[in-house]
Amino acid sequence: MEDSGRYEKATFAAGCFWDVEAAFRMVEGVLETVTGYTGGVVPEPAYEQVESGTTGHVEAVGIVFDPAIVSYEQLLDIFWQVHDPARNGGQGDYTGPQYRSIIFYHDAGQKEAAERSRDRLAASAPYRNRPILTEILPATTFWPAEECHQRFYEKCAQGYGTSHKIWE
Repeated sequence: MEDSGRYEKATFAAGCFWDVEAAFRMVEGVLETVTGYTGGVVPEPAYEQVESGTTGHVEAVGIVFDPAIVSYEQLLDIFWQVHDPARNGGQGDYTGPQYRSIIFYHDAGQKEAAERSRDRLAASAPYRNRPILTEILPATTFWPAEECHQRFYEKCAQGYGTSHKIWE
């Protein structure tokens, strides 16, 4: 992913990375999205390895954004809306540990923002009796997914539909 002093990174896992990437690509101020794998122990994992559920990796989306246009807090709001954070075994038709909900923070400010955002969501009506299962973890090595998984819906949308619901 692009690295510039004036841009920031965000990394989110919220189920199938095709759906998550598609949601964030539409956001003004998001400059780059990359689907990939992170959080596990296997170096340079392949899709088939991650899908086995044995690598510890999750499907994730790495984001480069311009904080002068979109804030990290706004990206967190979108993250919560594109999946059900009370369902940690996956989203839609996609189930397994590789689809769990995780916010990977890149610095202390992101960690604090993620915790505040999670706590605010947990206090809201839809989640008062449903625990938020999203993990908040330090970002680790991000391994880009194979090219066929990048911008998937732009290339291969026929026959596929997003498995994610926009949650309120």
